[in-house]
Amino acid sequence: MTALIILFWVSIFIVFYTYIGYGIVLYLLVKIKEAFRKATVYKLPDDDNLPDVTLFITAFNEEDVVDEKMQNCIELDYPADKLHIVWTTDGSNDGTNDRLKNNWPQATVYFSPERRGKTAAMTRGMSFVETPLVAFTDANTMLNKEAIREIVLAFMNPKVGCVAGEKRIAVQSKDGAAAGGEGIYWKYESTLKSLDSRLYSAVGAAGELFAVRKELFEEMETDTLLDDFILSMRMTMNGYIIAYCKNAYAVESGSADMVEEEKRKVRIAAGGLQSIWRLRPLLNIFRYGTLSFQYVSHRVLRWSITPILLFLLLPLNIVLLCMGAAPFVYGTLLVLQVLFYIMGLWGYYLSTKQIKNKLLFIPYYFLFMNINVIKGFRYLYKRRNNKSSGAWEKAKRAAK
Repeated sequence: MTALIILFWVSIFIVFYTYIGYGIVLYLLVKIKEAFRKATVYKLPDDDNLPDVTLFITAFNEEDVVDEKMQNCIELDYPADKLHIVWTTDGSNDGTNDRLKNNWPQATVYFSPERRGKTAAMTRGMSFVETPLVAFTDANTMLNKEAIREIVLAFMNPKVGCVAGEKRIAVQSKDGAAAGGEGIYWKYESTLKSLDSRLYSAVGAAGELFAVRKELFEEMETDTLLDDFILSMRMTMNGYIIAYCKNAYAVESGSADMVEEEKRKVRIAAGGLQSIWRLRPLLNIFRYGTLSFQYVSHRVLRWSITPILLFLLLPLNIVLLCMGAAPFVYGTLLVLQVLFYIMGLWGYYLSTKQIKNKLLFIPYYFLFMNINVIKGFRYLYKRRNNKSSGAWEKAKRAAK
């Protein structure tokens, strides 16, 4: 029984640390650091001396959003002669290419009829880029007007190899569980990323908006699931840092429903597992120090052992209670766990409705995310056996 008790409490500690404890520790470390060291303030050069930037959009069959995206691009507050808009549209067989060609001469389009996935398209398109800075963004995300200037400002620090923009979920008058839960999750995630960046480096970038120095771009394996994360973290392995820029943000709609959101979460979970293997040198804290601590705490635990331990807690709790271990303690913990799962089931019911109180989605979305991490193991296993490329079925987004 002693072994089960140890396993139970170790599991509780890891689950708590992964989702709450790390944020607390991170906040305290940042406050201690900033009490002794002031951040260097950088300034943008005047417009004539701003660097050329490529706004790089990898798209597959995005006819419905081409016009809105291009209008957003040309309204960005950056000199038009220094902002180069590039679309890589490999495999697209709808009206994406025609619409760009006929309506938007400001865009340069690189098209290949073969669909090999986003990573392969990104690598192919990057071979044509000549600007020193490249900002990647998705076709269905809209950027704030100051985004490019804010990104360039972050690159004034020579240690910065990548700039991670902020992802925001568009607020609707009524959000379902997918949009509501995703929005809450990204607010929390953005806070952690900001703290990570202030301590040392953000831990990865999101594909909705991130930028890199062109000379640091590395070709990735074509079956890479999280190209944004792998690319940005490999830069940190080479001694650069990822700056988090909350003043450069991308806005997109949440997933249309939980079925569509599940597609995203399972693929991201599988990509996380794939990343852990491909970035395994980062697990060496003696080599990477603070970066390893951040990487393991913020990413590795979430994508590997923590979801398993989370769902192990309930049966362990029941076994220990049946074995007579501290009835009051384990009885109380069991009641709390059961209540949490009931709230999750309640959230599942609410996911079929549209209501304004997003807080009601938290237990459901939390359990939903962790269940999909477990599913991610199977997804990755099937992909490896099938030797799949990086192509995948994109999730549908909620109507605006």
